[in-house]
Parts: sequence; C-alpha cells; structure tokens
Amino acid sequence: MTRGRLLGLLASIGLMLTACQDRNTDDEAFGKRVRAYLLSHPEMLQEMSQRLDAKLASAEDANRQRAASLLPSLRGAIERDPADFVANPGGAITVTEFYDYRCPHCAAAAPKVIALIKANPEVRFVFKEMPIFGPTSEHAARAALAVKNAGGDGLGLYTELMATHALDDGAIDRIALRRGARPADLEPSGSAAVMAHLAATASLFSKLSLEGTPAFIVGNQIILGEDMAAVDAAITKVRSKGA
Repeated sequence: MTRGRLLGLLASIGLMLTACQDRNTDDEAFGKRVRAYLLSHPEMLQEMSQRLDAKLASAEDANRQRAASLLPSLRGAIERDPADFVANPGGAITVTEFYDYRCPHCAAAAPKVIALIKANPEVRFVFKEMPIFGPTSEHAARAALAVKNAGGDGLGLYTELMATHALDDGAIDRIALRRGARPADLEPSGSAAVMAHLAATASLFSKLSLEGTPAFIVGNQIILGEDMAAVDAAITKVRSKGA
C-alpha cells in the first residue's frame, strides 16, 4: 500500500471514529484510540483498500468512456490544428501525442516515437505541446512552437530536447536557435498566438481527462503512458480497417 493511500485510509477511519470522540479528548488521546482500533482490526485497512481500488477503477473507466465518446467531436482539434508540428504530414494514419519535455516517461518514449515515424511514412504524427512541469516546460513548448513557426527542424528539436537531461532555459534557447527558431520568437513575452494555442491544448487535454503525459490517441483509442507496444497495436488495428 502506498503512503498516500495509507494516509487516505487513516483519514477515513479518523472521520468514522469522530462520532465516538469526546469533545474534551485531546488530539494525542484520540490518536491513541485510532491506533488501538487499527491494531485490533487490521483487516479493516485491507477491506478499505480494496473498496478504494474498486472505486478508483470505476471512476477511471467512466472517465475513459466519457473521453472516448468525445473523440469524434474533438477530432479536428486533436488531429488537424495547423499550429501543431506534424511529422509525415501526408500519412493516412494519424497518431497524436501530448507530452512534456521534462517528463521522464515522455523522454523514455521519445526514441521509440522517432523510430516509429521514420519506419512508417504512412503514419502522420501530431505533436501536442502539453507543458505540465512548470515554467521551464512552458519555455520549451514555446521554443518548439517557435521552431515550427519558423519552418525549422521540429523533429530534430523534439529529439534533442527529449535527450537533454538537465534542461534549463539557456539550453532550450540554444537548441531552438540551432534548429531554426528566430531570436525574437524566444523572447519571454512570447507570441500571443503561441500562448493561446498552448491554452487551447491544455483545455483539450482537460476535456479528454488526460491527467498525465505522455498520452497518445490513435483512431478511437486513448493510450496513457509510455506504452509504445499499445500504440503499435492501435496503428495496426487502424491499418487493418483501411485494408
């Protein structure tokens, strides 16, 4: 059981036992009562953990079903936003990735993403900048869009940023300039259009209940995490339907 889950269970038990607490009992005495109760009923933690697992799984399934039901109406925003960088733009099968350059799971998936793009020219790959790790991540996202808007090497920038472990603002700017960004586009104020695009992507991310990165969308399937085997399987499924 994780520390967070244990604390949640203890909080729930504490609330349950509050009805039995004397108003004159101090926190230390109440804590002792909770501890004594748990020692006498250790099975309660397991039961509550199982119920919590079931509740979380049910909520997750509901969110996934709701998100899947929204895919048709959001297809244009997911796959055809002209502000996004796209590799293999003429490909018949579209894969979309939401990612953050400072996300370790995104970085781990990146070499496989590049390999997929190079080995499958029929796969049109949409890159969705989704900075969730603070100002440095947002800086990287703005720099990537600056490279895209300047007609620079977007795929090279993605590869290099994902491979740079100690990513900071200086490194981001150096890489972006090397990959074709215009210096003016890297100013802290940024472009209003770029900031509006990042806000629209964040809104789309929220509508799809995508709580973390990376997240991939292939056809009518949402794949969470760096599960590239699932991405490959989803591409195969879409390809077989078009055969």
